[in-house]
Amino acid sequence: MEIDFKGRVAIVTGAGGGLGRQHALALAKRGAKVLVNDLGGAVDGSGGSVSAAQAVVDEIRAAGGEALANGASVTDFAAVQAMVQQAIDAWGRVDILVNNAGILRDKSFAKMDMADFRLVVDVHLMGAAHCCKAAWPHMVAQQYGRIVMTTSSTGLYGNFGQANYGAAKLAQVGLMQTLAIEGAKNNIRVNALAPTAATRMTEALFPPQILDALRPEAVVPAMLVLAHESAPTRTILCAGGGSFEAAHITLTQGVHIGLGADAPEQLAARLAEVTDRTGEQVPQSGAAQGTLEVQKAMAARG
Repeated sequence: MEIDFKGRVAIVTGAGGGLGRQHALALAKRGAKVLVNDLGGAVDGSGGSVSAAQAVVDEIRAAGGEALANGASVTDFAAVQAMVQQAIDAWGRVDILVNNAGILRDKSFAKMDMADFRLVVDVHLMGAAHCCKAAWPHMVAQQYGRIVMTTSSTGLYGNFGQANYGAAKLAQVGLMQTLAIEGAKNNIRVNALAPTAATRMTEALFPPQILDALRPEAVVPAMLVLAHESAPTRTILCAGGGSFEAAHITLTQGVHIGLGADAPEQLAARLAEVTDRTGEQVPQSGAAQGTLEVQKAMAARG
């Protein structure tokens, strides 16, 4: 099966450089009409100019593709609504949303200003929510949508100096889980991509030979699979250096301890059993936790 996007309209946020630029170019190359969004600011979110987005649009058009530039900040819901409307006015639909926009304000939590914590959450989480909310009614109306969140290994597993970024990135997974459930009946599939890539945001972290292996282009195949009509839903794909993995949030079988006065002591004594991963499951919704607990409680009574 060839993965193509002929007749599809895609919006890619933060697409003026790095990974977003590669996403936009790849979608356009495979036939999508692409709205290239970028605030055009620095890595820390300061400043702004539509020139970064326009440069990518020029690149797409030079290769024979169709594209439009947009300079909205994803933190501004009115501007995001206007961005989606720009795509609708030009092309009549929005099929694909790639929430890629992001900033960094790295510091150890002890030294972090809470304004920097809030701004990173605003861009990554509220930015993704704004874009989803603006595109959602159009996707519902056309009974088709593909949304790709950009999460991170920092959100999934933590990283020193990135409490704000990690919190915002795992929050996108939580948003994905519920939107995938709510969108299922309207053929809206929602997934998350956890990239490892050498971009402006990561270039200071790796030596040159590793940077070369971690070219942003290596992440793009995972995005294309998640944005395609054949996409799964509620999948967290990890990608970097040409390798691909999946991350799962799982639930162990656990143990039933009951409500006795010594329940805390019993739990402490049996914590290894509780955390034992044998027979763990990937829940289909949050209800799975309660269902498992009620089943164990009923079985204990029987």
